[in-house]
Amino acid sequence: MSRHPRLRLGVLLWCLAMSGVLVVTLTLLLGLLEAAKSPLPTWAILTLSAAQSAVLVAGAVWLGVALSQPLGLGAPALQAAISSGGSWKALAPQLAPAVAVGVGVAVLLYILQQVTPTELTVAASRMEIPLAAKLLYGGVTEEVLMRWGVMTLIAWVAWRLAGRRERALAPSIALAIVLSALLFGLGHLPAARAMGAALSPPVVGYIVLGNALPGLLFGLLFWRWGLEAAMLAHALAHLLFHLAS
Repeated sequence: MSRHPRLRLGVLLWCLAMSGVLVVTLTLLLGLLEAAKSPLPTWAILTLSAAQSAVLVAGAVWLGVALSQPLGLGAPALQAAISSGGSWKALAPQLAPAVAVGVGVAVLLYILQQVTPTELTVAASRMEIPLAAKLLYGGVTEEVLMRWGVMTLIAWVAWRLAGRRERALAPSIALAIVLSALLFGLGHLPAARAMGAALSPPVVGYIVLGNALPGLLFGLLFWRWGLEAAMLAHALAHLLFHLAS
């Protein structure tokens, strides 16, 4: 892509990811602040939180835009939408694998729900996460952060350390899928702590494993089919699990 399509792609991805940030800020975070009765003005905390997330998202978007192309990673439908206009043609091949993974992850989440540590169940019952937050933040924002940003960066660094050899590309991306999935799992620990859950070994293991396994599949989708496939699968998994629960 030329410079301007790259810029447009970055702006589009940032706007999409920020939709999830805003939903979480105005629902989940607002509820936590009201319950905590912070001495600071609620609007100030919300603004600072959203601004911090905006910078984080911008960094992830920039990493993906700057580093993804040599790795063969991308967002085909979004890239087509801002250039040739053939977004549906680019999206169509992603639908079947996205649906398959989304259904599979929903089943996995349902199975894991049956063995959720008691302390985590109690903590989760104190705070209801809106479906919109799960779909937009989970399905869009987290994928921009973890796959488009973090996974791309890890793959690029590993490939560069390997001398940018063609045969090192696939192993570099595979390593990035695994590491970004583990980071994805670890990244959910602060949220569990904020919910009041004690981070005991069973809770930590459950949270990390329960998020890293889907993260592996989302990373594979990003590699083989595109970022949109990972987004769709992630959002679909949340939707199906919500309906089943």
